[in-house]
Parts: sequence; C-alpha cells; structure tokens
Amino acid sequence: MPDMSAHLALTQLVPFAAQELDKNKVTPGVLGFVVFAALALAVWMLMKSMNRHMGKVSFEEAPNPAAAGDTPAKPTTKGK
Repeated sequence: MPDMSAHLALTQLVPFAAQELDKNKVTPGVLGFVVFAALALAVWMLMKSMNRHMGKVSFEEAPNPAAAGDTPAKPTTKGK
C-alpha cells in the first residue's frame, strides 16, 4: 500500500506544479548549475594533471643531419 500513497501524492502535486510554471521563463535551475560546476571542476583537475605529467617528460630531439652538412648514407645492395 505505500506505493499507492506515493502515486496518489504525485498525482495531487503535479497539477499544482503545472499551475505555478511560467511558460515564458525557462532556467536550468540548481541541478543545471551543479552539473556545470562539476564538469568545470573535472576539466580543471584534468588540465592540472596533464600539466604535471607533461612537466615530467624529457624529450631531446635527434640532430638534423641535413643541418649539420652530413649526407645520409646510401643503402648498399649485396649480391647484385
């Protein structure tokens, strides 16, 4: 029977909520703000983590042989 009383309460409260609703004013409300704030916090934390991990990377590029004046070695063919 508790399920029936919840259903009865919802059917009684829905018309009251519909009467108070202004059709010309639509806002995301508190839930929209909370979701947006959570997404913004998650992006901020991911960027902070990415910066920390990129700081640990040590990358040294190999020297360019054309800039040093060296010519690349031609491959040799054996047998022919």
